[in-house]
Amino acid sequence: MSARGDAAAAFQFLSRFPVKGGGDFSRDLLQRSVVYYPLVGAAIGLSAALGAGIAAWLLPALPAAVITLILWVGLTGGLHLDGWMDSADALLSYRTRERMLEIMKDSRVGAMGVLACVLLLLLKASLLAAFIEGGSWAELPLLLLPPVWSRWYMVRAMARYPLARGNEGLAASFKGLPARQERRTLLLAALLSLAAAAAPLALGADSAWPQLLAAAILAPALALACGTLAARRISSRLGGLTGDVYGALNELLEALLLLLLVLLQHNL
Repeated sequence: MSARGDAAAAFQFLSRFPVKGGGDFSRDLLQRSVVYYPLVGAAIGLSAALGAGIAAWLLPALPAAVITLILWVGLTGGLHLDGWMDSADALLSYRTRERMLEIMKDSRVGAMGVLACVLLLLLKASLLAAFIEGGSWAELPLLLLPPVWSRWYMVRAMARYPLARGNEGLAASFKGLPARQERRTLLLAALLSLAAAAAPLALGADSAWPQLLAAAILAPALALACGTLAARRISSRLGGLTGDVYGALNELLEALLLLLLVLLQHNL
């Protein structure tokens, strides 16, 4: 299949963008498509940035942020939030490894999953509100960085950590992911990150260059450091990672990278 088909599969798998031509989601196709995960993140981030710009033009920062977050979640179909809730239910139960894996397979959401979801969405909404209120519209392209680097780290986690369920589950489709796929994903994420950091300069935010440079450098470093810490901790408890954990890592890193953007905006 062509690169276009691989990219289409990535969009169909990770988002609700109306993209056609992805194929049958075979193991080979899924493994080829991971290269384009950062591109899916960039499309989600760009949509969120445009939505934030329009909403902030019409509304105060907080409702604009909530609308932006609704758009953000809607574009993913809540896929990663589902993984976040299932992982919270399991990991915060402090049960045995076998029992935690059973909890993650249960389609029902428990109290810890609901609490984790509510708190995460509150954190994201507050960070988006602070970012919208604290900067100019020209800085909104920086919103591409969280979804780009969080999805890059999902690919790294697929390639670097064992599977908790062996050959069971959707995550097994990514078993044995070639190292070249991870390297290609990193290259694409880096190029998209540079474009996102350079866009504000082209839009007239010349005085914000220290913030833009710091964001371009620190975003991948933070994603790597925090993602590795979380993935190692979870892998040690579960004996590996699952598809739900990949989604949970994405949600965690998006929130942390949004926090980074706000910190840089208010301190540089």
